[in-house]
Amino acid sequence: MPPSPKKSPGKLNRSSHEACQESSSPSNDYNKPSINTDWRSFRAKLVAAEKASVPKVPTSSVVDLDTVVDQPQAITVGDKWAHTIHEPERGCLLLATEKLDRVHIFERTVILVLSTGPLGPSGIILNRPSLMSIKETRSTALDVAGTFSDRPLFFGGPLEEGLFLVRPKNDDDRVGRSAVFDEVMKGLYYGTKESVGCAAEMVKRNMVGLGDFRFFDGYCGWEKEQLKNEIRADYWTVAACSSSVIDLSNVGSVGLWEKVFGLMGRRKVR
Repeated sequence: MPPSPKKSPGKLNRSSHEACQESSSPSNDYNKPSINTDWRSFRAKLVAAEKASVPKVPTSSVVDLDTVVDQPQAITVGDKWAHTIHEPERGCLLLATEKLDRVHIFERTVILVLSTGPLGPSGIILNRPSLMSIKETRSTALDVAGTFSDRPLFFGGPLEEGLFLVRPKNDDDRVGRSAVFDEVMKGLYYGTKESVGCAAEMVKRNMVGLGDFRFFDGYCGWEKEQLKNEIRADYWTVAACSSSVIDLSNVGSVGLWEKVFGLMGRRKVR
């Protein structure tokens, strides 16, 4: 059977914040391990090294033993990379397989997993623009201050919730230090309708720009073991990727599904 998202309203709601303030001094929380260590890039290098270590079959029957000796080489990964992983994790991508080609809501979708907590995984569809702005949909929950009225709205999934992604373009990550948003991967955060007021205030303070945001109507959610069962049934390919693969400025997100498969070295065509 094709995926059937669970009905669990309010699952992503966070407690509201009374103020939007940047922390100016380190706290105990900042001394804890964080996503800033960029362990995903480290793992990507390990994956690249493993692929590079696969021995090549000689094309000649005459083999020079001096050339057979392993030569150490520096393994690097580019700014944009993606590779398959076996289990879903926060910040990974779910790419719909051909089994979902006739399931309109999920066909050729790319879903960013926001959480894999005890209530079950949740995420948002990245490549389903609604072709309407927040103002046109009258989504007051996502635009309490009128700041984001003209921003395009994306369809994030069948479960009701207003969400947004934000990624500051500069290296001064005051968005992360505000402790208002949840970090999905290095430099990429998500917020809910409870934190949209803080987001608007950050725009007014020139801490972030309007183009650093993407807004979503709805999200996807699964029961605890449901997503793993769907992955085993080959409805989804699970991939880790660099945050630069998720381009919030590309309103159409045209070709994102093909792009990620291409980065993994797997050409997909209709």
